[in-house]
Amino acid sequence: MDTIPEARHTPEVIPLKIVRFALADTVLYGLLEGETIHSLPGRPWEDLDPTGPDYPLADCRLLAPVAPPEIWAIGLNYRAHAQEIEMAAPTAPVVFLKATSSVLGPGDAIRLPALAPDEVDYEAELALVIGRSCHQISEEEALDYLLGSTCGNDVTARDCQFRLDRQWARAKSFETFCPLGPWIETDVDPDQATVSLTLNGQTMQDGNTQDMIFSCRQLITYLSQITTLRPGTVIMTGTPPGVGYKRTPPVFLKQGDVVEVSLEGIGTLRNTVGTSGD
Repeated sequence: MDTIPEARHTPEVIPLKIVRFALADTVLYGLLEGETIHSLPGRPWEDLDPTGPDYPLADCRLLAPVAPPEIWAIGLNYRAHAQEIEMAAPTAPVVFLKATSSVLGPGDAIRLPALAPDEVDYEAELALVIGRSCHQISEEEALDYLLGSTCGNDVTARDCQFRLDRQWARAKSFETFCPLGPWIETDVDPDQATVSLTLNGQTMQDGNTQDMIFSCRQLITYLSQITTLRPGTVIMTGTPPGVGYKRTPPVFLKQGDVVEVSLEGIGTLRNTVGTSGD
C-alpha cells in the first residue's frame, strides 16, 4: 500500500466542492465550480490550490469523491433508528469496517450479489472524510481534522447480517455496497444536516444528524483512540429510521430500482440497481 503523506491543512475561505473524476484514462481530483472542474495537482489533503487545467463537467465522469484507505462505520447511531429496530441506545459507538473495494461512484449501479441477492437493503448516511492524520485527539479539535462531508449509502445484505453469518463484515462489504458522492462539501455542519433517501421517487428515510446518539466530533475522537485516522479515511456515521427490512412488508432493492441519498448542504447521490451479471 502506498504511504499516505501527512496532510497539509489549508483553511477554506469559501465553501468548496471537491470532486474526483475520470478524464479518458486519467483520474484526477478537482474543485467543482458551476459546470467547470478546476483540477488539483494532487490529492485534496495535500494541496487545494487548483493549479491544473480546467475541464468542462460534461467531458468528465464523476467518481466516488475519495479512494479511502479505510472505511469505518457506525451502527445504531440514530435514536429513532434504534427505536424502530427495538434495540436500546448504545452506550458507546458500535464500530465496524466496510471493505474499501465496496466503494461505488455516483451514477453507477449497485449490484445485487449472486451469493445474496434477495435481502439487499439501503441506509442513507452522512459520510465524513478525514483531511489530516489524527490520533488520540480531543472532541474540541476533532472537526479541525475533517476535510469535508459527502453522501453515503451503507448497502447491506440483511440475510448475511442476521441469519447466515450473524455478523456484519460480508453483509456490508460486497462490491458496490458503499456508494459515495457526488462530491465532498467543505462547508457543512455535519451535526445539523437533514439526511433523506428516496427509492423510485418515494421517500423512505427522512432524518437529521441532530438525532445522532454520538456526534461527529465524538465519532472522530472515539475512532482516533483506536487507530491513526489517515487522510482520505471515510467515516459512515449511521442511518436514520426507515430502513427496508423493518417495513411491513419488508422492502429490499431489486433490479431496475433508483436509489437517491440527499444531504442538506451537499446534494444528491443517485445510483441504480443491477445484478452481479450486469
